[in-house]
Amino acid sequence: MLNISKNQLNKKVSLEQFKAYKKAFSAKDSKVFNKLLTIFSIIIIIALFLPWTQNVRGRGFVTTLTPDQRPQTIQSPIPGRIEKWHVTEGQFVKKGDTILHISEIKNEYQDPNLVARTNVQRDAKSKSVLSYIEKVSALEGQIVALKNEEQLKLSQAKNKLEQAHFKVVSDSMDLEAIKSNLKITEGQFIRTQTLQDEGLKSVKDVEVTRVKLQESQAKLIAAENKLLTSENNIINARIEISRIGAEYADKIAKANSDKFTAETNRYDAEAQVSKLESQSTNYQMRSDMYFIKAPQDGYITKAIKGGIGETFKEGEQIVGIMPANYQHAVETYINPIDLPLLHISDEVRIQFDGWPSIFFSGWPNTSHGTFAGKVVAIESFISPNGKFRVLIAPFSEETPWPEKVSVGSGANTFALLEDVPIWFELWRNLNGFPPNYYQPEETGNTKGSKK
Repeated sequence: MLNISKNQLNKKVSLEQFKAYKKAFSAKDSKVFNKLLTIFSIIIIIALFLPWTQNVRGRGFVTTLTPDQRPQTIQSPIPGRIEKWHVTEGQFVKKGDTILHISEIKNEYQDPNLVARTNVQRDAKSKSVLSYIEKVSALEGQIVALKNEEQLKLSQAKNKLEQAHFKVVSDSMDLEAIKSNLKITEGQFIRTQTLQDEGLKSVKDVEVTRVKLQESQAKLIAAENKLLTSENNIINARIEISRIGAEYADKIAKANSDKFTAETNRYDAEAQVSKLESQSTNYQMRSDMYFIKAPQDGYITKAIKGGIGETFKEGEQIVGIMPANYQHAVETYINPIDLPLLHISDEVRIQFDGWPSIFFSGWPNTSHGTFAGKVVAIESFISPNGKFRVLIAPFSEETPWPEKVSVGSGANTFALLEDVPIWFELWRNLNGFPPNYYQPEETGNTKGSKK
């Protein structure tokens, strides 16, 4: 009692008759209590200077070290209907074993001879490709023949042109000769007529020379006509050469057009053959997808789609499988404030759910039933639960993790940091300060110096 009241009870009532009063105010008991209190205080003071291992706690679950070792679901890449199950839940299957058989539900794939019919179409198109190749070859031969024929025709026309040139030269020379002869005949006629006027020549002689003059004039006209005809032959020969060039150019162009058309049809047929081959391969691969097979050795965990005749869409989950060969790991989550404290290869103590253990967070060496691990991955982006994901692998230098630990079971993790006095840890927690930030001296160390 504080005895702050003016009416003090101990002065009015005698308390000596009570046992509690005798024990409380006994000098012997007071000395024992003071000694115990002193010893306890000394122990607490000494304990405050004992080393304490700082740690970052996390809560997670058991997983596998690599993604391909984790539980997975098997989906069908095509829609279908379940026809027969070949496994039961919990059964062990090897890679490639048939899990279930499905059937087709799309109308365009329900023909049982779809692959064979597609192959027939492909073979028919392949033959048409050969036909187009032969047609192109024939047209190329026709183009070569037309070019050779054109050269022969042009050579023939050029020869005619040369002959026409020579004929013009010959006719020109004949015309010049006839002109000279005409001049001579005209001179003879004039002299004869003059001599007849003087009485030295008869009329008959005049008539004879006149006839010769007329014949020479007629020959001149005939020679001029012949020369004009020869010149016309030159023009006709040139026209023939142009006509032959235009005619065969048209024929060769038409043959080339037919050739290009055949080549286009050939390429189109080859494209269709390739498309049909692709379709045939796709149909064959699709028929192989009617048997859902195990992607790896493992155990069938759950049939998500059950029964016979049940339909499903492409990509829909059908059955779950757990790989048979896997390496344990722990996926834990830590608070954002503790993220800078963790580094790759940091040591972590793990307590598995359902596995008996005694753990002292401050003295990990005295713990029992915990297992060692090391940090192998730290996610740099926050998870939906507001924490950061950390992946922990077994630490090979210590006791192996228990084989009976199942994937998905819970785990508590304790990342070990620096050793500090207990008083410092109490002071840090009372003030809400984080553990000391530090950087490891080298990769693989679990502790390092303070910054």
